[in-house]
Amino acid sequence: MRQIHLTARPDGVPTSELFAFVDTPDLTPPPGAALVENLWLSVDPYMREMMDAGSELNAPLEGRALGRVLSSHTPEYTAGDVVFHRGGWRTHALVRPQDSRLIEPVDGVPLSAHLGILGGTGLSAYVGLRRVLDLQPGETLFVSAAAGGVGTAAARIAKLLGAGRVIGSTGSGRKAKHLVDTVGYDVAINYRNGSLTEQLAAAAPDGIDAYLDNVGGDHLSAAIDVLKQNGRIAWCGAVSTYNHQASAAPGNLFDIVEKELRLEGFLVSNNLDLRPELIDFLTPHLQFGAVQSDQTVVDGFEHTVEAFLAMLRGENLGKMLVRL
Repeated sequence: MRQIHLTARPDGVPTSELFAFVDTPDLTPPPGAALVENLWLSVDPYMREMMDAGSELNAPLEGRALGRVLSSHTPEYTAGDVVFHRGGWRTHALVRPQDSRLIEPVDGVPLSAHLGILGGTGLSAYVGLRRVLDLQPGETLFVSAAAGGVGTAAARIAKLLGAGRVIGSTGSGRKAKHLVDTVGYDVAINYRNGSLTEQLAAAAPDGIDAYLDNVGGDHLSAAIDVLKQNGRIAWCGAVSTYNHQASAAPGNLFDIVEKELRLEGFLVSNNLDLRPELIDFLTPHLQFGAVQSDQTVVDGFEHTVEAFLAMLRGENLGKMLVRL
């Protein structure tokens, strides 16, 4: 049984030297808990924010995981059950029913989807599109960080909701091609190829109705410029700021007043009531192959740190996962 500990706070971009692999004694579940062996771990951008203050040093980072129950001292779980929990960055974890949930296998739906499009990643996209933006059929949507887990899920969900034109931004031509050819974006902008505002305006000559923001900064600025009067912004994340290399706030924020835009931030953790709706909505599409859970898989617990750092560098297409 092993854990990966955060041993120091990063100064800018994290490096592998900030982490240590630690062997742990065998775990025995106390009354009311179960011992799980982790099968899949998720590494996510929000973990970078937690490293600044929220995560305890010399302890594993909190992270979403799927594990199989080895032994149980709670009636809710039996050996062999698969559960979702947040005790990631370790090979084994003790979980309690109130802090985890049972995953019911469904034919045609890969288990890993419960960390991707059916998990917090897909739920982030769904909350932003349905609850915050109230995306309507035929509307034009812009999504930043479009090649990541939330971005790929957003395009697939938006198309199912009837969006008219879905535009994404990403950082390479390879990713842009993948977003159009595989994920379902109508247009994918490489933000490294000149003015983002000009590229977005060209992709949406009549303007955009709604924007799902995962980046902040220059992407939010471009969206404000191109949004139609009374357009809407759902702010999900700001990856451009996580290593303290940029400001989340653009210089044209006051244009929100002149254009009567609505900007609303949200936390997926405060919208978990939509999870059953998301699962019911997407499961048939996953079963029949109309939708897939986009993911990049790194094999081996020993490569968890590498996967995390690669995700921060934007090397993943879809959700970055570690398969133990």
